[in-house]
Amino acid sequence: MINFRNLILAVVGCLIFVVSGTLAPASENLLCVTGPCHLKFPEDHGPHPGFRTEWWYYTGNVSDKNGLKFGFQLTFFRSRIDNKSANTQKSSGQVSAWRAQQLILAHAAITEISEKKHHQSERMVRQAVDMAGAARKRDRTHVFLRNWSLDLMPEYHIIEADTGDFALELTLVPMKKPVSHGDQGYSRKGQKVESASCYYSFTRLKAQGNIRVGTKTFEVDGLAWMDHEFSTNPLEPDLEGWDWFSIQLDNHTELMAYFLRKKDGTYSDASSATFVTVSGDSVHLNRSDLDLKIMNTWKSKQSGANYPSQWRLRIPKLYLELDIEAVVNDQEMKTPETTGVTYWEGSVSIAGFLKGQTVSGMGYTELTGYVKPLNVPM
Repeated sequence: MINFRNLILAVVGCLIFVVSGTLAPASENLLCVTGPCHLKFPEDHGPHPGFRTEWWYYTGNVSDKNGLKFGFQLTFFRSRIDNKSANTQKSSGQVSAWRAQQLILAHAAITEISEKKHHQSERMVRQAVDMAGAARKRDRTHVFLRNWSLDLMPEYHIIEADTGDFALELTLVPMKKPVSHGDQGYSRKGQKVESASCYYSFTRLKAQGNIRVGTKTFEVDGLAWMDHEFSTNPLEPDLEGWDWFSIQLDNHTELMAYFLRKKDGTYSDASSATFVTVSGDSVHLNRSDLDLKIMNTWKSKQSGANYPSQWRLRIPKLYLELDIEAVVNDQEMKTPETTGVTYWEGSVSIAGFLKGQTVSGMGYTELTGYVKPLNVPM
């Protein structure tokens, strides 16, 4: 429970950040996440422009009829900007068509698991002149950046992206209801009450559609995962990044876990996880419930970063032990034209035991802060 004094401190902290930040002045009254989010759907599938940063994050593993395997990522980011520096006004006094308070950014990637190849692309544009946008109308949430888009509706999601070099067009059907993480969506990312995000996931989506690499198009199906998160405050100063896992097991359970890495090499007590049962119920797990060990690493020739590539995750409370391994070592994402962040985001395989029974599966892992400490809203 957050007491009144802590709530006041949280709000003051957000105002201090807004004043010192470069993306939005205090007069724009950025909102802070300070307690349970009480998420409602379909309303909260849509954008939350009062917060500094937001993302809709799709990842998944699919294969074609010949057994060729692919991992994919398509992410849309909304970032609120300072309209004093981002907007212009015509000499006639009319507001410019480029006037905007929001940036839309997107990252896309395909991993050819069978070929051990990784392809990536990025885009960024202001939410203006019909080039990019994020909006909800009735039951439909639509986010787009030129010819990249997502449409989120109650019965299904559609994601599309064509980079020229590769493309994906997938229909995703939820097999479980959305799962709110933390305390009713209030996901702590530090010691302060405002170091948090509103966070939920679709942990199991049936994926079907097409993936193109070069001139070859593959009809695929498999499973996908969707994260939606929004926040204002950056990571706290003692943190350098996070290791995030989305895991889909063959017994129809799922696990989301994130480990916030401190600059001294340990994991923050704010790290947590959510286990999702076959029926879609969720079990919140604290840092004390989680034991993660790095079993192997891989060094990027391009960035010089030394990333973990194999892990052992134990959750004694659930009688769960999993070995997690990158299916392709080089799934590093380099985004100099959008976020400027170099990170690792890729497909992983899973094998282990749950309550004495053998389980296996696939998932995705995101590793940030290995090139330099991450200072973004979380």
